[in-house]
Amino acid sequence: MKSRNWVFLFLTTLLLGIGCAIVAGLISQFPQSGGVKEFFIYILGLVGFGALFSVFSQMGFFAYLTVHRFGLGIFKSQSLWNGVQIVLIIVVLFDLFYLRYTAFHKAGQSLVSYSLIPIGLLVLGLAVAYIKQKQTNKGAFVPTLFFIVVVTTIEWVPVLKTNAPSAMWMAFAALGACNIYQILMLHRLISENAGAKSKTSA
Repeated sequence: MKSRNWVFLFLTTLLLGIGCAIVAGLISQFPQSGGVKEFFIYILGLVGFGALFSVFSQMGFFAYLTVHRFGLGIFKSQSLWNGVQIVLIIVVLFDLFYLRYTAFHKAGQSLVSYSLIPIGLLVLGLAVAYIKQKQTNKGAFVPTLFFIVVVTTIEWVPVLKTNAPSAMWMAFAALGACNIYQILMLHRLISENAGAKSKTSA
């Protein structure tokens, strides 16, 4: 992939993360008091928050691309590597439920509230993986599902530990949007680069 494509992906992902954090921040915790100055400061905070988690998302994306290549090299088989990824997806989803439940559960609370996040993340991952598969090939389904579920969870951990709803959803809005965008843009940018090379060689 050309360097200009990487720059394009970085900048657009950064702006997407900032935009999603601002929207999520205003929805979850709109300032009820204070003047224009306080509102402006709050928006600046959301910009920094979104930029930070956008960078987390991009670091996770490039780390996964490296891990994916290592996995294919180590296991020598796409199907075997897919099996390992499916096991890891199940483990992460269980931990996302169990660890939050053991850390934050209070007497009288329902299990449902702790199961919604892993279930929702799985549904989102399946939807994105299906779209990726339709746009590329069947082999992209499990890696995409792994990236959306496992990598997003890892990137989300610092905020999950706080159990602060507004911060959790602002982070997830930025991470989820950025991760979905990157995984669905990757093959387009690679195809564009391949097309440019073929034209040059012709």
